[in-house]
Amino acid sequence: MSNSPLLRRSNRIRTIQASLEIENNTFSLEQITALLDGKRVLGSPREIQEVRNAFTAYEKMNQWQADSCDHLLEAHAVLMAGLLDHPGFFRTRDVGIYRGKNWVHMAPPCSQISRLMAELFDWLKSEPVSPLIVSCVFHYELEFIHPFVDGNGRVGRLWQTLILSQWKPALAYLPVETVIRDRQADYYQALVNSDQAANSTPFIEFMLQALLTAMEEMASTDQVTDQVTDQVKRLLYLLNTSQAFKATELMARLNLNHRQTFRMNYLKPALIAKLIEMTQPNSPRSPQQKYRLTPKGACLLRNKY
Repeated sequence: MSNSPLLRRSNRIRTIQASLEIENNTFSLEQITALLDGKRVLGSPREIQEVRNAFTAYEKMNQWQADSCDHLLEAHAVLMAGLLDHPGFFRTRDVGIYRGKNWVHMAPPCSQISRLMAELFDWLKSEPVSPLIVSCVFHYELEFIHPFVDGNGRVGRLWQTLILSQWKPALAYLPVETVIRDRQADYYQALVNSDQAANSTPFIEFMLQALLTAMEEMASTDQVTDQVTDQVKRLLYLLNTSQAFKATELMARLNLNHRQTFRMNYLKPALIAKLIEMTQPNSPRSPQQKYRLTPKGACLLRNKY
């Protein structure tokens, strides 16, 4: 993975945006970037607080030890500051977890939380299995115990990253949350499947695949960065707006008259590299087809050009 500070920051922002979107925060990458750059951003006070809390928590990650329950409570206090009455404390009432109107999980009684969390951290300290597996198991068990009134999902994802980063420091900037966000239904289903099986294997399998996908995307981004042609760079700059454009509009802006040259040297390479995307991917020949920058393309522009 790249050692570029700009790329690391970009991946950190992607991580925060995806983890919060899973929790129904509506801020885009651009809004979060602007907020963290000190610019004024329109949004609800709660969403702004969530972003600031998450950035602070991920930046403090290297100050925490993954096998410390006190540090986990501190992380919850940072993530949920200003969002809960008593952040950083285990819940004191029993809760059930719902997805929409459907009940999916009854968490253990609040009277058992301290014991269960102590056992989980004792296991974490002594478990000889690969940190890849350990991080997945810990993530699942924390969601199963559901020790907090709110914030369990974001704490679980943060702590899995912390466990992995203390094994391989570069993994602190792996935006696996973006994969979870894109496969959110599968993420929740893996939790349900593990609950029903009384075994964390379904969740481990899902998370290992998510980690692999995130690593492959990171490697692909690094590789593509070195291979992008000047023609593709020009196309990306044109699409570096919130708008989408038809092929004819892009050709006019690029001062091109030959459609085949445009498609072969500009459009096709950018699509293959997933730097741009169609607005109607199921109808590629639609007269209304337009093209827009992908998050991957935007990340490339921010960090390299």
